[in-house]
Amino acid sequence: MALLQKNTDFVKLTTASLGFDYCGISKAMQLDEDAARLEKWLNQGMHGTMQYMENHFDLRIDPTKLVPGAKSVITLLKNYYPDQQQSDDAPGISKYAFGKDYHDVIREKLKELIQSIKENIGEVHGRGFVDSAPVLERSWALRSGLGWIGKNGNLINKKSGSFYFIATLITDLELLYDDPFVKDYCGTCTKCIDACPTGAILPGKVVDGSKCISYFTIELKEMLIPGEMKGKFDNWMFGCDTCQDVCPWNRFSNPHNEVNFSPIPEVLNLSTHEWEMMTEESFKKLFKDSPLSRSKFKGIQRNLKFLQE
Repeated sequence: MALLQKNTDFVKLTTASLGFDYCGISKAMQLDEDAARLEKWLNQGMHGTMQYMENHFDLRIDPTKLVPGAKSVITLLKNYYPDQQQSDDAPGISKYAFGKDYHDVIREKLKELIQSIKENIGEVHGRGFVDSAPVLERSWALRSGLGWIGKNGNLINKKSGSFYFIATLITDLELLYDDPFVKDYCGTCTKCIDACPTGAILPGKVVDGSKCISYFTIELKEMLIPGEMKGKFDNWMFGCDTCQDVCPWNRFSNPHNEVNFSPIPEVLNLSTHEWEMMTEESFKKLFKDSPLSRSKFKGIQRNLKFLQE
């Protein structure tokens, strides 16, 4: 038990030194209940054209298939709430995309974490994931005591709200496990449901991904956005924060201190007209390290055109 405590303390201290705001640890196990929910959601077509969500179903629900002999799932939260906001005439961009691509930033920190564990604890096997592999990260965050799943599908931390990236490290290192978060503090509040511009948030903590503005502006690869969505985007050009902005728990959000997430000036200040006049060459240069590059220049122009129709 003393060794387990020592190793657990080391992991939590190291994650804090790497800039993670919260660390929770859960026992690696198959997620049967989550599997049933995911299967139902997929069968109802709520993933739209995101076919990749149908892939590797068995990997999503069983961490030992991702890391043989897995004993622990370490869940990490990193704040991205900005201390600056966009100008009034700028087309809406989700706050997570204000700075450098979080995949790159957090992946590097996970590599450092794994290396540090190996150097200080011993030969340990593990894989780090950040929103890029078949891992049910919110389920693991819940199981490791970091918060509850809100009606908008986001993980909500009681102390700090929901503007967090979630990273997961699955490892064969045995650790002490945190108690799961069992209470739901959303209560009777329906602010996120009422505010969703496209009605994507349904009762029962179900989000119809195929109706979400983030889906249309980022995930949808077709050049035509369905006509029935016209006039419903509330000037969001890339992603959407509406359900988080209205959440009462986000009154506890504090600005992050990660230099890599510092806003790109153009994200904050360019007007819709300036975005429309931008060349593809300029876009690639300005946003080569930004999440906006995921939509590519053509996708951004498509979104802008749709907002003006």
